[in-house]
Amino acid sequence: MKCEDYRKKIFEEYSNWEENTLKPFIQENTEQREEFVTTSNQVVNRIYSPIDYDFENYSEKIGFPGKYPFTRGVQPTMYRGKLWTMRQYAGFGTAKESNQRYKFLLSQGTTGLSVAFDLPTQIGYDSDDLHSEGEVGRVGVAIDTLADMEILFDGISLDKVSTSMTINAPASILLAMYIVVSEKNGISRNKLSGTVQNDILKEYIARGTYIFPPKPSMRLVTNLFEFCSKEVPKWNTISISGYHIREAGSTAAQEIGFTLANAIAYVQAAIDAGLDVDKFARRISFFFNAHNDLFEEVAKFRAARRLWARIMKERFKAKDPRSMMLRFHTQTAGSSLTAQQTDNNIIRTTIQALAAVLGGTQSLHTNSKDEALALPTKLSAQIALRTQQIIAYESGVINTIDPLAGSYFVEALTDQLEKEAEAYINKIDELGGAPSAIEIGYIQREIQSSAYQYQRDIESGKRIIVGVNKFIVEEEESEEILKIDPSIEKNQIEFLKKVKSERNQEEVKSKLQALREAAKSDVNLMPYFIDAVRVYASIGEICGVLREVFGEYRENL
Repeated sequence: MKCEDYRKKIFEEYSNWEENTLKPFIQENTEQREEFVTTSNQVVNRIYSPIDYDFENYSEKIGFPGKYPFTRGVQPTMYRGKLWTMRQYAGFGTAKESNQRYKFLLSQGTTGLSVAFDLPTQIGYDSDDLHSEGEVGRVGVAIDTLADMEILFDGISLDKVSTSMTINAPASILLAMYIVVSEKNGISRNKLSGTVQNDILKEYIARGTYIFPPKPSMRLVTNLFEFCSKEVPKWNTISISGYHIREAGSTAAQEIGFTLANAIAYVQAAIDAGLDVDKFARRISFFFNAHNDLFEEVAKFRAARRLWARIMKERFKAKDPRSMMLRFHTQTAGSSLTAQQTDNNIIRTTIQALAAVLGGTQSLHTNSKDEALALPTKLSAQIALRTQQIIAYESGVINTIDPLAGSYFVEALTDQLEKEAEAYINKIDELGGAPSAIEIGYIQREIQSSAYQYQRDIESGKRIIVGVNKFIVEEEESEEILKIDPSIEKNQIEFLKKVKSERNQEEVKSKLQALREAAKSDVNLMPYFIDAVRVYASIGEICGVLREVFGEYRENL
């Protein structure tokens, strides 16, 4: 039977079912609500069937894993060959405390490290700066100089572990420190593997930990691309983040569209800087959110992979299939965690982690149940890691690749999300690209509108959050949470003072001056960052030089 005839036959059967089975039943049995929607307010049909999806274009739209358009995954064997990297985002207090947590996580089966930096580090201030007061070591580890980085990775073989660093504005400086630490331990830079987030556009949209204006910031991004393509070939030079866009309140389609629009801007900037797309694009990676709606999230990952492959092939004329692969890390949704009934967060995280795995992630962090209250305790971090391990070794979902492929619902939803995301990209193109769309506030307004609607739905009771607006119970005082010792800030400042007093001041002055002159030219700044951190110049001093030359960004409100 021809496909067209088959679809016609199914449509006739569907119409018969709707009229003779469904309609009489609904007259006597009402449904729970008039409209069923996804987390992103996409209307979900009662059922999906072959009439909702055209399988005639299977090869072009779905295909096979490890082959364009990569809808079904970037590797031919996916998890049958190698599991995703199990990371646990961690870092707090001083480098010593964080080093102990990393060693604990590695001993429990973590296969990759993910470094959280404190706010002063993220915005390029030393711990003794007035801007840093009260924030040192609070939301991540404090890194002032190479000495801190040496302690952070003490006793950890950097050639045997993959490290992800969530850092953006000063990303080049932190990577320079990581390179120098490895080389001081006899590990050449070409053996290092990991990722540095390095996604500054998202900071202007959703987080705010920017330092410099967009133009010099984009220079730092492309400098890192160029340097690593030659010197650190196994390193992922950017992790373009939809995670924080979703955390700010975007829908799933907006998360794809705005993230890929940012990615387009980075690729174009690198090409404009004279780089060969097939030399740097293979080291681009992405960072997505896994939210509560299982099927929407699976479809989101599949749609993003397919859309990015087409963008790289058709817009940027990439020839290497590796340049077309959307490889991504996933973190479960921090914004979905509740301070009420925190044990419920374990269940939410499990659903979200399962969505990431079914969607084909390359790396995964599972949030801990107590993160709505504080940084995670050892026990809650262990439970979060065990969630991944149980999915990997006990659930059976890794046995076949892309197991939800062919689901009428999932395929239709994949198409729908791809179409909506592409519409956002086209709109941003009309506005002159992501930097221009950010500058006029278009992306920010779209996210704010979605976030507002989501919150209204919760407050009205249209959207149920268990333990928050329904199934509420009286709770006793919360369990033990991790508390940061207030003496940490004082100790970190004292350590920084000691490092600065013992280093060669003339060398530091010389390297900072060389960086100042380089920043005024158009040379690649990565070698100058490496030279500066090697003599223990601090992140505040290095960023201070760049602030002099580049200026600081101030958002137009």
